[in-house]
Amino acid sequence: METDDLAERLDPSELPLAGLTILDLSQFLAGPSCALRLADLGARVIKVERRDGGDASRSLFLADMAFDGSSALFHAINRGKESYAADLKDPDDLAAVRQLVARADVLIHNFRPGIMDRLGLGWEAVRTLNPRLIYAGVSGYGTDGPWRDRPGQDLLVQALSGLAWLSGDADDAPVPAGFSVTDMMAGAQLCQGVLALLVRRGVSGQGGRVDVSLMETAIDLQFEHLSVHLNRDEKMPQRSRVANGNVYLAAPYGIYATASGHLALAMAPIDRLGVLLGLPELGAFPADRWFAERDAIKAILRDHLHTRPAQDWLDILEPAGIWCAPVLDWPALMSEPAFTALNATQRIQAQDGAMMATTRCPIRIDGEILHSARAAPRLGADRAAIDRELAA
Repeated sequence: METDDLAERLDPSELPLAGLTILDLSQFLAGPSCALRLADLGARVIKVERRDGGDASRSLFLADMAFDGSSALFHAINRGKESYAADLKDPDDLAAVRQLVARADVLIHNFRPGIMDRLGLGWEAVRTLNPRLIYAGVSGYGTDGPWRDRPGQDLLVQALSGLAWLSGDADDAPVPAGFSVTDMMAGAQLCQGVLALLVRRGVSGQGGRVDVSLMETAIDLQFEHLSVHLNRDEKMPQRSRVANGNVYLAAPYGIYATASGHLALAMAPIDRLGVLLGLPELGAFPADRWFAERDAIKAILRDHLHTRPAQDWLDILEPAGIWCAPVLDWPALMSEPAFTALNATQRIQAQDGAMMATTRCPIRIDGEILHSARAAPRLGADRAAIDRELAA
């Protein structure tokens, strides 16, 4: 980790979204991740939180890890923001938040359908208050339909969308992604919509509304597979019984155990693999059978690759241009010079000087990496200063 990673690499005023104000009324992951990316790109993000406890992710601890009085998770996804504590059911607090809405460029929320309307902060109300506002909402299953009131939680969406079914071998139970993939991708989709509406506003001067849902995001993530399935007469595609990596790709696509470590093989000609690996029996499979007979081919590869360490196979396959890679855990990844070259992590600093390592924004602007050294705010820490701004 570089010693100067606390310093901003670019002048904040040079960042693309400098001068914009974002109101983040969302909590947990999807909405806050959108606001985080906008903050990384230079926007000022004011996080409007409940007076009692704030964003629920402040107390959502991963591996019991805390930092500056809140969960490390909260800091990872809310770094660089300001906190404005308010009770939206209190008339005075709601009036103050409405003042913020009137001055803001973007409002992000993830309240259940109908809640913002009942609070007086729905789209029809705020577009009158601030015609230039970009109004961004994220929900679990959309604003209409029989699932609209289901809990919008990542694992549940993976299960309902078919996403969890795609992973694992044919005889395995469904396997969900090991992280909150629909939350994070929904946040990315929301961010795209916000940026698109900001561009349109720059032309027309008018604000707009963008909505995404975790379910629609999960469906879109499967566009390759669903586009095939929608045009085939099949009940469901079959997962491979051996080294399943993709339900519609031919052998050798998948991950294989070796004598030491695991080896990932992507698309590769089976006859060429047979020559390189000393498996002449693979030559008996014609190219038009590499999908239909993928389990038989993969079984041959599985049994053979298990006889030598992964590095031995890599030394053969990589020089021959075969798409392959070792399967790395985090310590192995972080020991790689390639990881060091990316400068992919940074440190954030709390008010008391405590430090925490986290990831950085993956976007580069004008060739420069975007670092943000400021930790997430303490609950309500910025309300007094923001109130003074409103009174000015």
